[in-house]
Amino acid sequence: MFKGLSRLVSCAALLLTLVSTAHAEFGGQVFTGTLGKMPIVVELNTRDASEVTGRYFYEKFHRDLELSGTLQDKTLTLNEGNNRYGEDKPLPTLTLNQTASGWQGEWTSPKGKSLPVKLTEAEPKTPAADALPFIAALPKSDPYEYLRLQGLKLKPGKKESLMGYNLQWWTEPESKISMFSVESGYPKADQDRVNQQLLGRLWSEVISYHGCQLQGGENVEFNQHVEPALLSPDVVSLNISTSYYCGGAHPDFGDSPINLDVHTGHTLSLEDVLWVGEDKPLLHADRDNAGDTPLTKEEDETRSRYQREVFVPWLIKQLTALYPDEMKKPAEGDEDGCDFTDESVWGYSSWRFTPKGLYLGAYFARVQRACDAPDWPVLPYSLIKQHPGAVELGLPKD
Repeated sequence: MFKGLSRLVSCAALLLTLVSTAHAEFGGQVFTGTLGKMPIVVELNTRDASEVTGRYFYEKFHRDLELSGTLQDKTLTLNEGNNRYGEDKPLPTLTLNQTASGWQGEWTSPKGKSLPVKLTEAEPKTPAADALPFIAALPKSDPYEYLRLQGLKLKPGKKESLMGYNLQWWTEPESKISMFSVESGYPKADQDRVNQQLLGRLWSEVISYHGCQLQGGENVEFNQHVEPALLSPDVVSLNISTSYYCGGAHPDFGDSPINLDVHTGHTLSLEDVLWVGEDKPLLHADRDNAGDTPLTKEEDETRSRYQREVFVPWLIKQLTALYPDEMKKPAEGDEDGCDFTDESVWGYSSWRFTPKGLYLGAYFARVQRACDAPDWPVLPYSLIKQHPGAVELGLPKD
């Protein structure tokens, strides 16, 4: 297995990791109601009565508070918060009794202050007809996050003209997560599909931010920077750089590019753009849009074998020819040297389009973090055009 894969998964699929963790640990029934006079949204997993988990947020503040406890004789006894990072402090508690429509009881502070709690099963409103596909899917897939996002609004930021296209930047103020939409330069249907993907990604990163806040405790960090890489008649490509600490031993960082086919709005896989195998390319092998058919086990194994046995050796050969100095193997005993001839650092490379060619990033183990993502590994488009992938694209000239 490529040693860079675990870091690639943790960075590029950070959203999936955080959301999956939240679903596994807290996923269950969703309720709305009040704590005192404050509206709240609560998610409770009571499948294991001896180990109930959950979370809730005040609609005014949107930030999660963790719940854990037990269910006995239709009575929930829950602690709010946790001491997982070594603290030893008293925690607020909730004592709730089951009702015909939900739960009711009281919240008690460590100092003894009590407030009434009343919860009923959530009934999220149907999304507006013009809602983003990402938002429209949430009432069924994740009603808790849907209800959180209903209280958040995007703030327009700067406008800029880039590569012949006009962009509008947006920021969600609480998380400070930003993304751009394309305001002109594409046919309207293409532009709408692209913007649905871009703004959907913005909201998915907001969810990821809140997942990190819940997991990370007081020292949480979640910062992002979005940089457009290429806008062309066929492609929108950008890079999302994230630095984060969501609990655990160390902070981390990584890149998560987005590469879109303008004419379909679909995510492009590397095999869609560049294919060096003997048989036919694997069409849209990485596509992650709703409604797309996932790879079968056999297809996934075939793709992994192609990556390992065909693509990576070919890539190292091309980079060695193009960048002989950078690809030079470190001297024996040089522990700080970056060995870009090591096939494992190119496994499932993070990639994106640039004006000059296709950029592919390398990933090293933590002890060689300084070697990560050098700026030079760019394959010129003249080379890419000799090895077209599954999707017909009009690529720029070198």
